[in-house]
Amino acid sequence: MCGIAGVIDYNTSSCVNQQLISRMCGELRHRGPDDQGIFINKSSPQVGLGHRRLSIIDLSPSGRQPMANEKKNIWLVFNGEIYNYHELRPELENKGHVFCSSTDSETIIHLYEEYGEDCVKFLRGMFAFALWDETRQTLLLARDRVGKKPLLYHHRNNKFCFASEFCALLASGLPSREINPAAVDCYLSFGYIASPLTIYKDVFKLPPAHILILKNNNLTIKKYWELQYSHKVKISEEEACSEALRLLKEATKIRLYSDVPLGAFLSGGIDSSTVVALMSEISPKRVKTFSIGFEEKDYSELQHAKNIARKFNTEHHEFIVKPRAMEVLPLLVERYGEPYADSSCIPTYYVSLETKRHVTVALNGDGGDESFAGYERYQAMMFAQIFQKVPRPLRELTLKASRLLPDSSDVKNKLRRIRRFINAASLPLADRYIKWVSIFNDDFKRGLYSEGYLNILRGLDRFSARDAFFNNSQGLSALDMALNADVRFYLPEDLLVKMDIASMANSLEARSPFLDHKLMEFAASLPAEYKMKRFVKKYILKKIIKGLIPRENVYRKKMGFALPVGEWFRNELKGFLSEAILAPKALSRGYFRPGVVKGMIGQHVLRQKDYTNQLWALLMLELWHRRFID
Repeated sequence: MCGIAGVIDYNTSSCVNQQLISRMCGELRHRGPDDQGIFINKSSPQVGLGHRRLSIIDLSPSGRQPMANEKKNIWLVFNGEIYNYHELRPELENKGHVFCSSTDSETIIHLYEEYGEDCVKFLRGMFAFALWDETRQTLLLARDRVGKKPLLYHHRNNKFCFASEFCALLASGLPSREINPAAVDCYLSFGYIASPLTIYKDVFKLPPAHILILKNNNLTIKKYWELQYSHKVKISEEEACSEALRLLKEATKIRLYSDVPLGAFLSGGIDSSTVVALMSEISPKRVKTFSIGFEEKDYSELQHAKNIARKFNTEHHEFIVKPRAMEVLPLLVERYGEPYADSSCIPTYYVSLETKRHVTVALNGDGGDESFAGYERYQAMMFAQIFQKVPRPLRELTLKASRLLPDSSDVKNKLRRIRRFINAASLPLADRYIKWVSIFNDDFKRGLYSEGYLNILRGLDRFSARDAFFNNSQGLSALDMALNADVRFYLPEDLLVKMDIASMANSLEARSPFLDHKLMEFAASLPAEYKMKRFVKKYILKKIIKGLIPRENVYRKKMGFALPVGEWFRNELKGFLSEAILAPKALSRGYFRPGVVKGMIGQHVLRQKDYTNQLWALLMLELWHRRFID
């Protein structure tokens, strides 16, 4: 696991040098503290590639990057892990390719020599890499299918640069810091900025499952993979259970290979518990597990994690997060590099910090919800389909009645949840989903934005969630449409960004068996009713593991990894919040109506409304401005 960076310069008067690439790599030291390597080619175009190494496989010097083929005309910088390289290597050697190391990285070079840009289709793992082909004068960038590993780029004035993180890209001095208003609008809607957009106008994310080809200063971007939900397998439940378990065991097993200590994150939920159970079955060593909790018991899952740790006799470690966790916010703002509003980045950071004290690689349960239907909104989608069949007069009466229900500042209040469900259930399917996943909906934003900012947005091509989320969902069931949207956006743009940044900030590699693309392809091919049956979430996954992990852990209510931020904003962090987003500098930025922001804080503190997610989004936007713009 590493960090990569590079510059391709087509200007003959410019100079790509060691200092430039070293400066970019310096911003990635946390991703790769073990070594730094740089390749400079002074021909036209000038090429500089940089690599920071976190040594996981082949700790010897032969694993150093940038790495080249035998002829030294193909150079690679690579971030990630290729789990099937043991299978690929003998096949390539039989074709005459000579390996100089035992790393997974070198496999990519020889695959490229054999198959060109199609090399990515043979890889099973998580990756972002850049490969310079001197003979063809071509740069190939690639990102893994699901988007585990990040890759940013900038292209202007005959210069191209790329990096794993924003700070490294900005250190090149090439991108401007002009803010993209459409990205701000997307951020406020969902708490993240969807690729290819970034907060900067002339910086872009390479989307998951895409390659980028730079040749003669021209860019070509291609998609090489996509989940297919429309092609369903004809298979019995028992056969589906057997195959899903086989693939999950295989995905876990191939992620246990490491030349450094390895463990697992454990929340006590279904996904992480399943991974720990399979690790305990496969690994000859006692599994190390790591959990995080809070003093507020309603938000803490430590007891559930302890149950699993006892069941599988793991070497278990716990950590409690307190409100002073906010002290880490400046570091997280720096690492994320653009506004990011998922507050669970804090506990994820701390569990990574604690885990790194003991191991260098940790497996996790990311991806189980999106493949096997684990979120409440999937149940809501199914209930809403039934609600849509109710005669229209009765639906309208129900909608009016729901508006009479008392509002609550408690996010877990049942009446509040019923009201939210009914308000969305009456909408068309796509609008319903967008309403459930939004932080600020369009109506709220219209009241929040200043008149000047509304005028700016009116002239822009804004991010269309409806088009982006559902443009390939024709003919799918309501459940598969929601799963597809989550796999394409919520998973890679929110959850995987969180895990990558939080883990790599601590020089820890995170591996996700549920994100194995073969397992995901199989899950997508299953009939929707296998994933949710009689409104039971993760129906088939629960059927697989009910004899593997305790029943209490299988059927308990999902908690997620949420922080008690709402209560902190009413107590310990009330002053911090107000000082940040009501400061004259913050209000002068011109985004929002000051009175609306003040009203949100007041109503939240007095428990008249719950604005936890909205206030957190505003806070992170302001802290980002202070670090990267001011």
